[in-house]
Amino acid sequence: MANLNTRARKERTYDAIVVGSGITGGWAAKELTERGLKTLVLERGGPVQHITGYPTANMHPWEGEYPRGRLPAAELKSKYPVQQRTGYTVTEHTRHFFVRDDEHPYAETNRFDWIRGYHVGGRSLTWGRQSYRWSDLDFTANARDGVGVDWPIRYADLAPWYDHVERFIGVSGQAEGLPQLPDGVFQPPMEMNCVEKVLKQQVEARFPERRITIGRTAHLTAPTEEQLALGRGKCQYRNLCIRGCPFGAYFSSNSATLVAAERTGKLKIRPNSIVTTILFDDRRKRASGVKILDAETGQEEEFYAKVIFLCASAIPTAWILLNSASERFPNGFGNGSDQVGRNLMDHHLGAGASAMVEGFEDQYYSGRRPNGLYIPRFRNLDDPATRRPDYLRGFGYQGGAGRLGWDRGMDGFGAARKAALSQPGPWGVRLGGFGEILPYADNRMTLNTQVTDKHGLPTVTFDATIRDNERAMRKDMAAAAAEMLEAAGFKHVSPYEGDYALGLGIHEMGTARMGRDPKTSVLNAHNQLHECANVFVTDGAAMTSAACVNPSLTYMALTARAAAFAAEAGRKGDL
Repeated sequence: MANLNTRARKERTYDAIVVGSGITGGWAAKELTERGLKTLVLERGGPVQHITGYPTANMHPWEGEYPRGRLPAAELKSKYPVQQRTGYTVTEHTRHFFVRDDEHPYAETNRFDWIRGYHVGGRSLTWGRQSYRWSDLDFTANARDGVGVDWPIRYADLAPWYDHVERFIGVSGQAEGLPQLPDGVFQPPMEMNCVEKVLKQQVEARFPERRITIGRTAHLTAPTEEQLALGRGKCQYRNLCIRGCPFGAYFSSNSATLVAAERTGKLKIRPNSIVTTILFDDRRKRASGVKILDAETGQEEEFYAKVIFLCASAIPTAWILLNSASERFPNGFGNGSDQVGRNLMDHHLGAGASAMVEGFEDQYYSGRRPNGLYIPRFRNLDDPATRRPDYLRGFGYQGGAGRLGWDRGMDGFGAARKAALSQPGPWGVRLGGFGEILPYADNRMTLNTQVTDKHGLPTVTFDATIRDNERAMRKDMAAAAAEMLEAAGFKHVSPYEGDYALGLGIHEMGTARMGRDPKTSVLNAHNQLHECANVFVTDGAAMTSAACVNPSLTYMALTARAAAFAAEAGRKGDL
């Protein structure tokens, strides 16, 4: 019997375990396996195969059970109560990539819009793909402003890893030479349309400090030999990305990192495996593995490894740490600082301006570009002239110009309506602000053991809001957008500033932050738990502040850097 137990444990023992298969989990798997580590990826959701796992990718708008894919209001209300209130695109064409809220409930002391996808590839299949580097303006912000804790790293620590990630995933973009938005390794940029070029020309002439560029996005415009060898191809400008890309043109775990990891022969992916607990060896003072709940059978199993990477995204990673309380870690695994679950951040949006554009009725554009404009941060930079007395940090804008299409609302019916809709509608332009939220210790998530999900596991309670700093910023986001559209000479300029609750940016961050002091942070400069050196956290939980740019590129760079460190430390016997 002893031999059987020994053999069974050996079969469940790996060099490394990665929890989660999304953007960071895929990168951890790739980097660890390419460095020779036999790696197990545990994914709580079901399998999704690249290409065959995207069942609606080639469906036409008129195909399907419901008109334009719009789910019935009753189904949205009963199964997707959170997502239907946000207006996010849960449709007949995309619902298989989003969890049902009724099966995975959570509580809110203050509203929090939690958008999730449980499957192999995670939100790497549905992310917005905007890919921007942070600068030292961001990494030094907390220390400079006396907010939160200081980052234990600077831009120079991450710059070579940004290079490494960009070369592999493929980022199209335009170099701009701005210190607050470092340039990267770019494939050719996508093209602006005629109205966007006018907007750029007029705004930059009136406001020289405001640069308008094309978005930096993880879409292949000139695939490299390495990318082609993975089976990836050039972007087709379909803008159906949220359904999954059978061309592999945008970066996802399924089309790129997991493929590279599998080709090493050292990867095993186990879907339907919900990690519930980190196992701790009191004698060695190290984590020995994880306990999982099989989502299909309901059985518990244990898997073992010398190193563990938590890449489940900010909320689930914090959930795992909090749920792994023990005599050694009574407040949650590695949570002696009481910072796990705290400092919850996102990006705030829903403030900006729109306008109508006249004089371009004889011009159009080719394809449906899956990208837009980007206006980098121009407030509270190093130049004193950019300082604002009413708020800290800053914001950027994402947006663009286009013509209304055949699905626009119009009066009339029959032949007249058909004829009218066969022609493109008027030009419009929109600039939406994307602002930084500060790390507040009482913006947090906690375990709710009174309410369980469909697996009988504890759920989450959110208590997080924006504060006066963000509210003041939002007013400026709307006003500055309007003045740019007016400077361009556009008509019917309409600023807007709607209500906002955390979560809608879908950039949850900060629940197990990096820092220099174990008393005030969870992770060190290499993304290791201060209290357990062989457990790494490299997803959004690790973030110490939020900046105002999309964070996924930074998650990937942090993961690649931490995996290289872990592999070398393991080789030396330091883990």
